[in-house]
Amino acid sequence: MMGMIRTAAGILALFWMCIIFAFSAQGEEESIAVSESFSYRMVRSADSFFGLNWEDEKLHQIAAQIEGAVRKAAHMAEFAILSILLYIWLGKWQFTTKKKALLAMIATALYAASDEIHQLFVPGRAGRFTDVLIDSAGAILGVLVFIGVERCISFLWNRRKYREIESS
Repeated sequence: MMGMIRTAAGILALFWMCIIFAFSAQGEEESIAVSESFSYRMVRSADSFFGLNWEDEKLHQIAAQIEGAVRKAAHMAEFAILSILLYIWLGKWQFTTKKKALLAMIATALYAASDEIHQLFVPGRAGRFTDVLIDSAGAILGVLVFIGVERCISFLWNRRKYREIESS
């Protein structure tokens, strides 16, 4: 069963890399439109959730103010997901947790660098070293949080099994 999950994670990692590539292939105007639209929808949802009833102009103003941060957070999340998928896939081999994490982070950072190089050839886009650092930070955070959750679940599972054995 775990072998199938790990294989699926490898396939999903390849699929995810294609999605990242497709987003990077968008021209400047299309990329900006996507992030502005997403930022606006976030602000509009918050407005609705908290019952603020702000004017549409104010919603657009706030969306414009947070758009840069939303874009960077989205990049971090994209690469966090990729690193987690690679970490799971690397479980197919008998690597230590530390080695799997390191390999997943390095592979993701290399893909982030290749993604920025790709953007150099897309009209209106630029490849930035700072974006590689942001993407790599997402990869590191993703794997570390995943390992933390994995260990927490393992601890709780083992504690439950121990209590079942003890109560028998």
